Formats: sequence, C-alpha cells, structure tokens
Amino acid sequence: MKFPFLLAVLAVSMIPQPSLGAPAADLYRWTQGNAPRAIDAMAETFGKSSLGPGQYIWASDIPEEGETRIVIDLLTQMAFVYRDDELIGAAAISTGKDEKPTPLGFFSVLEKLRFYRSRKYDNAPMPFMQRIDKYGIALHGGDNPGFPASHGCIRLPHKFAERLFGLTEIGSKVVIEG
Repeated sequence: MKFPFLLAVLAVSMIPQPSLGAPAADLYRWTQGNAPRAIDAMAETFGKSSLGPGQYIWASDIPEEGETRIVIDLLTQMAFVYRDDELIGAAAISTGKDEKPTPLGFFSVLEKLRFYRSRKYDNAPMPFMQRIDKYGIALHGGDNPGFPASHGCIRLPHKFAERLFGLTEIGSKVVIEG
C-alpha cells in the first residue's frame, strides 16, 4: 500500500467530533432553554465554552442597575449570572450527587447569610450562603471537584460566591435546569 498515512487520516477525519456548543436539548431531563442559551452566551461574551473545576469568569464591566438572575446547568456543572439580559459571570460548580440531587425548577433567593453552618451535615461551613428553598438547598462557596459531590446544594468557587453574594438580593431569581 503506497499511502497508509493518508488512509489513516481519512479514517480519523470521519469520526464524529464533539461540538463545543451547548449540549443538545434532548439530553436535559428538564429545561426551558436557559442553560443551553447561557452556554452559547458564555462563548459569545467570554470566548469560552467551558470552565475547569474551580474556575470562574466575570465581565470587566458589570452594570450597576438591573435585576440579577442565576441560571444553573446541572448537565454541564456550570452557573451563569445575568444582570437583566446581559451575561456578567460564569463558574464551574458542584451540585448534588445522585442520592441527594439538586432540584430542578424555578426558585428565588429566600435568605442570605455571609457565613452559615449546615444544620444537617456535620456543621459544614457554607460561606456566602443564599438559600433557595425551605429544605435548605442553597448556593454557597465550597469545594468544586468537577462533578456532582454535594448533598443537593450548589457549591460555587469561594471568590465567585463572595462576589455573587454582593450582586443578589432577597427575591433574586434562580433557575436550575439539567
């Protein structure tokens, strides 16, 4: 055979390659389209389609006025922060394990405490805690191993959680899709 290298290149080029955009909507158990749109917005705004464990990014100029809302994507383990319709931040997160899943749906920030300790899980620290339901599910600073590892809460990188805490108010909207 004269051109084995060329055949190998052709064979490899025919293998489907993963896309860098948002996961297909049919991979989500529940979505209103917010999470896939947020991934596309991150690529457009920040030039990134994903972040590694513990990584986050903020816009250099955040509007002072406007409603802050948060989109959580359980499928990609990402959080996205908007001020009105403008994406201003994104972070890799860690959500609930299979046996303690993070709930899907629409929520609001019900309580904010700069420092809190879990009543359920060994007095675990929950810095910059923002509770979103009556059962204790919250956004807070914590370890981000790159996969679901919590008891249902949304763990954010510590510095990201601190800045987010300053941008939200009681009543800020949170949507969790996945």
